Amino acid sequence: MTTIAPTSPTSEESSPALLDTTTTTASTAMSSTPAPVATSTAPPAPYFCGGSVSDSSGVLESPNYPGNYPNNADCVWEIQVENNFRVTLTFRDIMMQSGTCQQDYIEVYDGPLHSSPLLGRFCSGSFPTYVSSSNMMSVRFHSDSRYSFRGFQAHYSSIPAGHNTTIQCLPDYMHVVVNRDYLQSQGYSAQSVTLNDNRCRPTVTSQEVVFNIPYSGCGTVQEENNDTINYSNTIRLASSGYIIRRKKNINLHVSCKMLRKSWQQVVYTAEDTVDVDEYQFGRYNMNITFYDSPAFQRQVRGSPYYIDLNQNLYLQACLHSSDPNLKVVVDTCVASPDPRDFNRLAYYLVRNGCPRDSSYATYYSPSSHFARFKFNAFEFMSRHPSVFLKCQMLVCRLGDYSSHCYRGCSSRAKRDTSSAEEKVDVVVGPLQLRGGNAPSGNTRKDE
Repeated sequence: MTTIAPTSPTSEESSPALLDTTTTTASTAMSSTPAPVATSTAPPAPYFCGGSVSDSSGVLESPNYPGNYPNNADCVWEIQVENNFRVTLTFRDIMMQSGTCQQDYIEVYDGPLHSSPLLGRFCSGSFPTYVSSSNMMSVRFHSDSRYSFRGFQAHYSSIPAGHNTTIQCLPDYMHVVVNRDYLQSQGYSAQSVTLNDNRCRPTVTSQEVVFNIPYSGCGTVQEENNDTINYSNTIRLASSGYIIRRKKNINLHVSCKMLRKSWQQVVYTAEDTVDVDEYQFGRYNMNITFYDSPAFQRQVRGSPYYIDLNQNLYLQACLHSSDPNLKVVVDTCVASPDPRDFNRLAYYLVRNGCPRDSSYATYYSPSSHFARFKFNAFEFMSRHPSVFLKCQMLVCRLGDYSSHCYRGCSSRAKRDTSSAEEKVDVVVGPLQLRGGNAPSGNTRKDE
């Protein structure tokens, strides 16, 4: 069991600007009484915390628990367990500002925060328990700028879902498995199962009916809804003509939805008496590779990657997806000596599409699935034996000029999303300065 400690805010987020306090004193010839002191106070900066949680069980706590939580906290935990499991969340302690739950509160969502039903919002009272309908649940904790209390502690664990139909969103297709015992219990045979395009046939085994449904074929429909990119198809179950039909035909609508931080996999039933409602979540497949020159022809395969101070480093991010209508760009890249903490000691190269290091630059990419960029081995390297790089990549619909992929530098809020897009975190490293014993040949110094 793992205790999830809240991440610390970066120095940029946690330190309000220092404002000058000016005291003006009138001339002694005019008056011997000094003028009043004029002061200004900057508003407190928000305190961000939370993160992604993937262990099968663990503990969530408000920042500083059991001490008082900070003001202006906004924490979001995304709990994602194994496919075909569900999340159960039980609160063991709650001590917050009570009342209407408008100032300090906890929210629990049945999936990702921005696109899932709200299971509950509370700030005091009994200790509730929630169970997700999928393998993902989100918990949000918010506090205002006035009072603070002990906060909360909650325990979560994963339980088997026991589904009759399962779905996986793979890079190139939807993998859907229907249990044959389930079909027989509803009065259907494996031979009666078809897709929108009935030329795409399933693989039938002694226990399952298996469909591998491509995102760009077999009648799959692509569409955008707010912050999602949807790939949907329909598995149709029809009774044979010579069978007395006691139920309507079943339409299993299967879809993979691209969200801000995950693939959402959905199965639901329309116009029938069978209740099937299943969700699973995964992640985009993304990797970042170092190259030895701006030609991007030879990959750097050594690890650690030994470099020289002030050497130019070239990187390419690659999105693995069969959908050609996607675009990937670099949103944020931050360096840290600790691969588990990119807040306490952090150096930003680019943030929200805005370069923070003067050496950062992007390159033309031959495919919208690639993002190429470079930076210089900064002085930050000389102060630590090893440095890791965490980059947040943004994936959007190709040609969606309202998305952040086409806006460039933006001062948007940390969790804002206004179009069909997803952010994917990738950590690479370590980078180490070349010493006398470091091997040569896996780097190239640029002239």
